[in-house]
Amino acid sequence: MRKTVLLILIAITAALGAWADENCDSASMPQLAAMRGVAPDAYDFWLYAPQGYSNDTNRKYPLFIFLHGASCCSSNMNRSLRYGPINAMHYGLKLNAMVIVPQNTGGSWKPARVKAILDWAKQNCRIDADSIYVLGMSLGGYGTMDFVGTYPGEVAAAMALCGGCSLKDVTPLGDVPLWIIHGTADRAVTCQKSKSVVNTLKDAGKDSLLRYEWIPGMNHSQPARYFYCTKTYEWLMSHSLSDNPRRVNREIDITAEDRRSAYRNLGYKPVKYKTVNKIK
Repeated sequence: MRKTVLLILIAITAALGAWADENCDSASMPQLAAMRGVAPDAYDFWLYAPQGYSNDTNRKYPLFIFLHGASCCSSNMNRSLRYGPINAMHYGLKLNAMVIVPQNTGGSWKPARVKAILDWAKQNCRIDADSIYVLGMSLGGYGTMDFVGTYPGEVAAAMALCGGCSLKDVTPLGDVPLWIIHGTADRAVTCQKSKSVVNTLKDAGKDSLLRYEWIPGMNHSQPARYFYCTKTYEWLMSHSLSDNPRRVNREIDITAEDRRSAYRNLGYKPVKYKTVNKIK
C-alpha cells in the first residue's frame, strides 16, 4: 500500500513539474514564428526569440541570419529547418540571441531580399544593430558572401561554408571579419570557388580581417557540423560593428575533434520553445 501511494505521489509530482515547465513559465520560453509576407520584397522566414525575450523589454539581442543550401529550397518552410542553428537547438544548442532563417524557394540568394528582412527586424524586434551575424553553407555560402559583400556595413562578422561569391567585385568582403571554410574533397562546389575569393582579397590587400581554412578530405555535406559547434557562435559573437578598429578573432579555433563531437558536446538536451503566430 505504501509503495502504491509513493508511486502515485511521484507521478503527480512529475506531472506538476511538466505542467509548470510548459505553462507557468510560458511567457519567458523561447519562441519560434513563421513569418510570411510581412516585409515587401522579402523572403518568408523563421524568426526565433530566446528565453526571456518577452519579459525584458529593454534588452537588445544579437541576431544570426542563417542562409540554407539548395537542398532546402522550397515553398515548404519546414525544409529550412533541416539543419542549421534552429535544428541544432534540438540537440541542445543554446543561443541567447535572435535567429532569422529565410526560406529560399529556388535560385540564388538575392541580397536585397535578405536586407528587406533585416530592415523589418530592426524596426520590429529588439535587435542589437552592432551584433548582426550571417552564416550559410553551399548555396547559403554564396548567399552569405553575396550579402556581406553588398552590405558590409550591416554585418559584424560572417562565416561562409563550401560556397563562393557571385559578385563582380568581392573586395568589400575585406571590410568584414569573415571566415571562409571549404573541404578539399568537395565535388559539388569545388574548393577553388572559395580560394578564388581569398586570392582576390589577398591581391587587393584586403585580407586583414579574413580567415580561411581548407579542410583535407572534407566533402560537401560535412561542413554542416559547424552549425552544431558552440565555438562557431562564440567566434561570430566575439565581433561587433562598434569595434574600433575592426579586427578578426584568430584565437578561437574549431578543430576536427570539435566537429566530430559536436552533437555529443551539445548534450542531446533539446531547447524547448513554443511555436507562435507572432513573437511577443
